[in-house]
Amino acid sequence: MSSSPYADGRLADERRAVAREVRCARCATVVLAAKFSPQQTSVQWTADAVRACAEFAARVAGGQQTALIDGCASLRASIDAAARDGRLPVVSPVPEITAPEAVTR
Repeated sequence: MSSSPYADGRLADERRAVAREVRCARCATVVLAAKFSPQQTSVQWTADAVRACAEFAARVAGGQQTALIDGCASLRASIDAAARDGRLPVVSPVPEITAPEAVTR
């Protein structure tokens, strides 16, 4: 018997991260960020943050569309610093694991 809430057996996303405000050290724009591992980060940009971002502004001035810009290196550095300093906790997935039922023969 599976403890999955889904018919196909997938596990529910058990991460309990709370997005925190992170301010860019370069231009002071603020986004909401959550870290799930040292490599995985979720960033929520607002329209105001996109307009205030110095790197986005420079790339838009060069002809790029904001939807096609991967991100901001300055903000990435600020998020990484916040994670190192403990201002942005890294919350790993914690799936509920249950032992399989004993099989009798």
